[in-house]
Amino acid sequence: MISIVSIRRLGKLLGLGLLLTGPVLHAASSAPRELGVPVKGVSWTRVHAGATADGEPSILLTMSQNNGGFFVAEVDPVTGHCRQFSPVDRKNSTFSTASFRSLRTGILYIGSAWDAHLHRFDPAHPERGIEDLGKIDDAATFPTGITESPDGSLWIGTYPEARLIRYQPDTGEFTQFGPMHEDENYLYPLAGDDGSVAALVRVIRPHIVVVDPITGEHREVGPAITDTTDESQFIKFFTGVDRRLYLSTHGGDFRVNGMMLEPAPVLPAPLAGIHAAGEHRYQAPVTMPGGWQAHFVDEKFGAPRDLLLTNVDPTVASRRLQLDWKGNGSNVHVIEEGPDGMLYGSSYLPNRLYRAATDGTVVEDLGAHSLAGGQAYSAATFDGKVYLASYPGSRLSVYDPNRPLRFGTEPSDNPRDLGRLDHIGYRPNAMIATPRGKLWMASGPAYGLVGGTLAWYEPGTGASESHRSIVEGLSPASLLWLPGTERLLVGMSVEVGTGADVVRTDATWALWDPEKDELVWADDFGIEDMADVVSLAPAGNGLVYALIGRGDHILTAGGEPIGVRLALIDPAARKLIGITWLPKDFGPLAWHGADALRISERGNIYGVTANCVYRIAPGTVDVERVWQLDDPVLREGVWLTSLTPNAIDIVGPIIGNELFFATGWKLRAITLPE
Repeated sequence: MISIVSIRRLGKLLGLGLLLTGPVLHAASSAPRELGVPVKGVSWTRVHAGATADGEPSILLTMSQNNGGFFVAEVDPVTGHCRQFSPVDRKNSTFSTASFRSLRTGILYIGSAWDAHLHRFDPAHPERGIEDLGKIDDAATFPTGITESPDGSLWIGTYPEARLIRYQPDTGEFTQFGPMHEDENYLYPLAGDDGSVAALVRVIRPHIVVVDPITGEHREVGPAITDTTDESQFIKFFTGVDRRLYLSTHGGDFRVNGMMLEPAPVLPAPLAGIHAAGEHRYQAPVTMPGGWQAHFVDEKFGAPRDLLLTNVDPTVASRRLQLDWKGNGSNVHVIEEGPDGMLYGSSYLPNRLYRAATDGTVVEDLGAHSLAGGQAYSAATFDGKVYLASYPGSRLSVYDPNRPLRFGTEPSDNPRDLGRLDHIGYRPNAMIATPRGKLWMASGPAYGLVGGTLAWYEPGTGASESHRSIVEGLSPASLLWLPGTERLLVGMSVEVGTGADVVRTDATWALWDPEKDELVWADDFGIEDMADVVSLAPAGNGLVYALIGRGDHILTAGGEPIGVRLALIDPAARKLIGITWLPKDFGPLAWHGADALRISERGNIYGVTANCVYRIAPGTVDVERVWQLDDPVLREGVWLTSLTPNAIDIVGPIIGNELFFATGWKLRAITLPE
């Protein structure tokens, strides 16, 4: 152990692998046991209707997945058979965050995350496959929108920094015009046939900028949304059927005219086949030859197979196609032991419930469990049921393993979406059940906001309450019930809503009185460079272990990188007992670091990083490595899986002498040395 004074001296010696206690022992490590791939769904799904070179209906789909990257599916409009095409880089071109089929050429353009590349698929030349046109901007993580000028130039918006890029298909040249606003991160451009270029800027203070397409000069025009929680403020930005750009706002309706706005007494209908600004869809469906339009019937829940073909002629009967596309695997995002001893959790984009036996004899996708399409961040078993909290909106859902499967929102449905506990919480980092019959949820805030929520829900009565910013400028990230004092210990984080920048450099612990429903104290115990408290575990005798570190979601929002530390605290005495840096070769946090401290049935406490499982000596912060196959490989982006096949993304429970975890889309287990 080391003193607080020593911690202050260490200051910014971050990530140096300093071992401040006894030696870290290497243990023989064996390959993990594979349980299977529970979910093979897709996300960022879009139908791109058009015409073939000989004037027949043409249907292209873009779909995204973690294992194998996004793909384009060419649909047979008679049989529903899908011919699939994959990107050049199947590891890094995973999500098709922006896609657009040219109304002029019929060529499909796709922008991918997390590599920020532009791709092209020409259905007239399928032998070329998906062509990788290169990175759109070195500062970009992913594109947000694609549109087209009359001359065929593409305009692309990015995250982060709300950058604007022009791509010229005839020359293959990218022109970077830079950020369109110094404090914003999302940009959705549109181009009119009169030569106007403008973009919706989001998410802190949504507004419109007009852009000179030659010089990139830009300026803000029109009303802005000054409070994103005020539903009376709105901006709808679109291309009209006259191919001009329009705004419908709380402050009036306007048309873009070059670098100016002019009042629009009448708004035209939106033009079909144009990327809807700020949304993942087209403004209106394209009508194919013969009057056909294509619509997914079941796209919300991550496994769209049912494609409806309707005709603009009401006398022509509609048709249904059953699609046969094949998915390879969606990343696992939470793992919880259910009341029946099975493993439950959700996949990541799409948000689908899975169930798995611990011996791997059963690994199955149970389908939708929430109206939130992203992923469950946390789960808790209570009163014979599994509760899950999902992004976006920190929506709560519940599944009873003893009842028939039928998803919905009614009391008779199973799983059942219970809705949101407040209108601020968005990413539910942690959830626990307490002896007093309540579920407690810790959430980061919605896009562009600062200060997350601590909320509770009482399943027996349906009552709930939420508290925002229990510590100013911070969000709750981890939770632990303290039975001795009947208080709730909350690990805080500098996390802000996506698109906003962090406002504090140091996090804290917070103690919450659940009876009075109020804050008792908040304290960082004098630790300098105090990173986020991502996981908590009881250490016995009223003491608590805490894992402290920075996840990539904090780093991308402007948080300073800080190495991973293990702390031992006494909440009752409000005192730091000991703290140590984890060795650098243990690797970074696993994903966000959630649930990375686990207790075995024998009472041993284990910690997990992205590359290593270690055991903690009781009552100390001494650690012993017990499993590690790969050296850490750092990368820009989100998932470590693409660079090392044994990265630990999601940490699950210890059942018997096995620790369960996920490497990307795979459920796995290792035997612990007990």
